[in-house]
Amino acid sequence: MSKLSAFLLTAMMTTSAGWSVAVNAEPKSKDTPSPEALIENQLKKLDATIPIESVTKSPMPGVYKVMLKGGFVLYSSENGQYFIKGDMLEVRGKKLVNLTEEIKSQQNAKLLKSLKQEDMVIFSPKGETKGVVYAFTDVDCGYCRKLHREVDQLNELGIELRYLAFPRGGQQSPVHGKMTDAWCSVDRKQALTDLKTGKPISVDIKGDKAVCNAVINDHYNLGVQMGINGTPAMVLENGQVIPGYRPAADIANIIKNQS
Repeated sequence: MSKLSAFLLTAMMTTSAGWSVAVNAEPKSKDTPSPEALIENQLKKLDATIPIESVTKSPMPGVYKVMLKGGFVLYSSENGQYFIKGDMLEVRGKKLVNLTEEIKSQQNAKLLKSLKQEDMVIFSPKGETKGVVYAFTDVDCGYCRKLHREVDQLNELGIELRYLAFPRGGQQSPVHGKMTDAWCSVDRKQALTDLKTGKPISVDIKGDKAVCNAVINDHYNLGVQMGINGTPAMVLENGQVIPGYRPAADIANIIKNQS
């Protein structure tokens, strides 16, 4: 892999300020491929494994949108010579809308729909469910524990909380083992509550450890794919990411303002 290719792939995985890079475009001729094909060809020259999902026109004239696996977005000139990694904004009336974040949210929503509810730890309201929040969590995270103390408040506000495992130390960390045990317990909600209050799991652990371990890994990899790098990280059904801890009332207001 070339240094330029490695730089491109590294930059795609960050959320820092935008950057641009130029590559050598081939001279035009009557047989010049379409902008979409030309852009893809230029990226493939940098690295044949770049996970391109689509190349389409963006709302900005002369600029193309390159969708990469995991919801990452690049923007390109129509000749494939210049690429920009950053947010595209649109003025809508008196609002400035982040089009790139909208795209990422749409991709996140698709990923969430692929999840199985039986692989989560779900705390549901007794009455009407007014909203659903997916929360990537780590049992040793202080703010994750603070959020967990507000589960009852969330449920009273009609919000269903669906926990996904995200051991911050990675797949070889001690907390990964703790969460595997919680997911393998006969009462996941109690096991998770025990761990989030600093206690050992008080219920039986009888599940298949290999299966539970695979679920934890799947959740962790999903979080990485969605750009999660800390906990708690909450994601709404529409794919919008709410990073960090938010009080139950704030979460309810965010959901209400979207409906």
